[in-house]
Amino acid sequence: MLVQPMASLTDLALGLVTLCLVPRLPRDVEGARYWRAAFAWAAVTALIGAAFHGYLVAVPRIGGITWAVMSTMVVVMMSYVLAATVVQVLGRSRAIVFWPLRLLGFVAYAVIAATGHPSIEAIMWCESLTMACVIGLWIWASVRGHPSGRAMLVAIGVSIAAALLRLVPGASAFLRLDPDSAYHIGQIVGMVLLFRAVVRSGERAVTDVRLRRVHDLLPSPRWTWRNISMNSRR
Repeated sequence: MLVQPMASLTDLALGLVTLCLVPRLPRDVEGARYWRAAFAWAAVTALIGAAFHGYLVAVPRIGGITWAVMSTMVVVMMSYVLAATVVQVLGRSRAIVFWPLRLLGFVAYAVIAATGHPSIEAIMWCESLTMACVIGLWIWASVRGHPSGRAMLVAIGVSIAAALLRLVPGASAFLRLDPDSAYHIGQIVGMVLLFRAVVRSGERAVTDVRLRRVHDLLPSPRWTWRNISMNSRR
């Protein structure tokens, strides 16, 4: 018998959906390995969450440790999202600039988790700088015409809205679900949208490569005009 059946089942669905998306992520996009790592960590965290809501929440000591581990895994997942964003938007050479900021948030949450106060609220506070960097970079990329800019911002917006369903009292009432279940369902939508945004950038990369190959096969205008001139003189 599940202790929190709806929360457990929705977390299980989130984990399975995210896990199925991992091997389908494109490998020809900048930061591909970071995207795969972010999705993998998110999937494992959700699967552990299904066990937590189903059974471990009834065992306070084990449940507390499990929650601390899960919340720390979310922070690690966000590290990979930031890494993928920086590499994809700015390039690998500038990724090192953002790691001190990432380390600051990670250390802050590690201290909170170690002192026995892990929570969604703590994650939001410690990860606010990371999320600000991610959102700011994708806004900048969208303005500059990045193919995934708007799609990424929509996916991030949905994930933030899902978190608010859990944080704001009564926000999940219109869905007739408890806050945890509403949060999980919102995150399923967010992960699917994030996957589509990454795939879109991969499709654009393949298109660019194909266009470059076609361009390389075509003769240059000078070469063509020279041949035409020579043929006309003959």
